[in-house]
Amino acid sequence: MCVSEKIRVLAAMKNISIAEIARRLNTSPQSFSGKLKRESFTIHDLEEIAEVVGVEFEYSFNFNDGKKV
Repeated sequence: MCVSEKIRVLAAMKNISIAEIARRLNTSPQSFSGKLKRESFTIHDLEEIAEVVGVEFEYSFNFNDGKKV
């Protein structure tokens, strides 16, 4: 699942529209939709999205044996 799909699932699970996430990020819905289409999110963007919808954002490299970096 790509990042944009995950953001859409997150929005649906939190019962928040994509436009509302954009507003909470102080950006226009058009700009945010463009980022979704281009898949152009930085780690910082993803951390901010998590913060405004009230979830934790975790990123790591996961090994088959369960180790994370």
